[in-house]
Amino acid sequence: MTEWLIGLGVLLGALLLSWGLLFVLAKRLPPGILRDLAAFIPDCVTTARRLRKDPRVPRRAKIAVVLAGVWVASPIDLIPEFIPVIGPLDDIVVVALCLRYAGPQVPREVLLAAWPGEPRLIERLLGRPQPAEPAN
Repeated sequence: MTEWLIGLGVLLGALLLSWGLLFVLAKRLPPGILRDLAAFIPDCVTTARRLRKDPRVPRRAKIAVVLAGVWVASPIDLIPEFIPVIGPLDDIVVVALCLRYAGPQVPREVLLAAWPGEPRLIERLLGRPQPAEPAN
């Protein structure tokens, strides 16, 4: 039993160490598309958490945001995470689709305030704001 616990501790330590190394390396990426992609999923998770708690966000948009968060947290993936480059692609696509669905339902300023990353990324994902319809 002791060997099993030691092995589990070593594996957990190695996992935490690899996550820390990836975090440090991601911070050192030069500005550009690779750095944007490395920050996209964490920014989306932060945005989902903030929008889920905001009372100005409609229920349907909250459901889409929670769905995106659950998808990212789920260990089941369409493309396994260990495949280099394309591993997190399914997470990115699902999160992007959910944010595009929720985007028109959420006031633009609320969405931009919830996004912790580069504003141009969320603006590009959401597209141009729709013009307001004239009041009758």
